[in-house]
Amino acid sequence: MKKTLIGFLAVIVLVGSWAVGSYNGLVTMDVAVDESWSQVEVQYQRRFDLIPSLVETVKGVAGFEKDTYTAVTEARSAWAQAKESGDRGAQVAAGSSFDSALSRLLVTVENYPQLKANENFSTLQAQIEGTENRVSVARRDFNQVVKPYNTKVKTFPTLLFAKLFGFDEESFFESKAGSDEAPEIKF
Repeated sequence: MKKTLIGFLAVIVLVGSWAVGSYNGLVTMDVAVDESWSQVEVQYQRRFDLIPSLVETVKGVAGFEKDTYTAVTEARSAWAQAKESGDRGAQVAAGSSFDSALSRLLVTVENYPQLKANENFSTLQAQIEGTENRVSVARRDFNQVVKPYNTKVKTFPTLLFAKLFGFDEESFFESKAGSDEAPEIKF
């Protein structure tokens, strides 16, 4: 009887230790995902802070198309609203619409060769190129953190604790449809 009780307690301790370890592992990975997402947000914010300066420089030098300015402004507003809501899906969508608006802005710039001689424009363009690289790296890093987290959340037996304690699968950054095709530039 005593040996059975000790064996039963040992099993309970082992299962309890495993459960605590699984839970703590999920919490650690969830925090890593949140931290990685905050790096994406930082780079998006840098991008959204730089673009208005670029737009103003372009407006000052070239006959700037109103549609492009409107698209950039609307995308920036959508990002601010999505960030305030805390909805990562909305933030990703806002970032994608901003990608599109930024592409249109850069295509517009190609129509005005005198911009390339403007020092302010050249400086801003270099900063934006650097920021775009940072955004790309932050997105890649986020996906690298999400992969093991999602794997842990979806594998048995940890998925039981994940569901019990509300750890949900995270979405990866994915390319927009049509992003594998080069943008068309018309002069």
